Amino acid sequence: MIWLRSNGFLLGLLAAVALAFALPGPGARGGVLHADVANNVGIALILFLQGLSLSLEKVRKGAGNWRLHLIVQLFTFAVFPLVGLLFHALVPLVWPSEPPAIRDGFLYLCVLPSTVSTSVVLTAVARGNTAAALFNAAFSNILGVFLTPVLVQLLMSQAGSSTPFGPLLLKIVMLTLIPFFAGMLLRRHVLKWVEAHKAWVARISNTVIVFIVYSAFCDSVQERIWQQHGIAMTSTVLLFVVLLFAGISGLVHLSCRLFKLNREDRIAAYFCSVKKTLAMGVPLAMLIFGKRSDLSLILLPIMFYHPLQLFVNGLFANHWAKTDPRRDS
Repeated sequence: MIWLRSNGFLLGLLAAVALAFALPGPGARGGVLHADVANNVGIALILFLQGLSLSLEKVRKGAGNWRLHLIVQLFTFAVFPLVGLLFHALVPLVWPSEPPAIRDGFLYLCVLPSTVSTSVVLTAVARGNTAAALFNAAFSNILGVFLTPVLVQLLMSQAGSSTPFGPLLLKIVMLTLIPFFAGMLLRRHVLKWVEAHKAWVARISNTVIVFIVYSAFCDSVQERIWQQHGIAMTSTVLLFVVLLFAGISGLVHLSCRLFKLNREDRIAAYFCSVKKTLAMGVPLAMLIFGKRSDLSLILLPIMFYHPLQLFVNGLFANHWAKTDPRRDS
């Protein structure tokens, strides 16, 4: 029972994918669930709840460590995107039959912001600089609402495809920024309620994400995309996701050593730099790529990256928690 509770979100994602293959009609475009409308409402709800849950007081405490912040934000919005472009150029050389949507998915994964909750939790477990982790994760997500669509537009145009940016930006502002800042403004008036119902806030957000994933896979099943590519493609994507995670992890560790960060700051920098948010990634993907029938293929890299980062970083956090800080300074 404890294992089921702690892994409920991942199990929900797996169940959503399985349900989409078994019963794609209701969640596909034109289905009885009206996924287009429900997804837009869900996106606004997620961002509202994130704004409602963000403690600015705690964020301010971690705002002064500029070297740590520089590493995290450069990796999130500069190094990762450059690696994504490198993947986009090199992967077709070793995988000529790769679907274009997979390349778009890796580019998209690389421009996403960091996670908030798990970055902070893992930093705390590993006895790192929790305040700095909270600042960087929150700042990354706020920047991500602006920068992720811009970087997607720039990188997709470099890769030979793009979408009209003006209408996209307006839609993102309406469905993300306005609800997010509305939640932040309302937080001080309902602080006690939010603190008392943190678990339910998380459950609501996770439920919306599970539904968006379900509807995305419904469209791809209806369009018979998976029949065209099969399990070989899925296995290859997983391999490249592992290589991407391992490469970025090594670069982050090296950069922290070069910047001579202390143990607590290295831990916070690592967890905030290597992680990518599924909670923000799925709603933004729906806004940016929502009209594409191959959206599920675009989401595939982040769907693999998310459980991988949780598993590996959980191991790292437990290891560092047991390490004597004096031996690891």
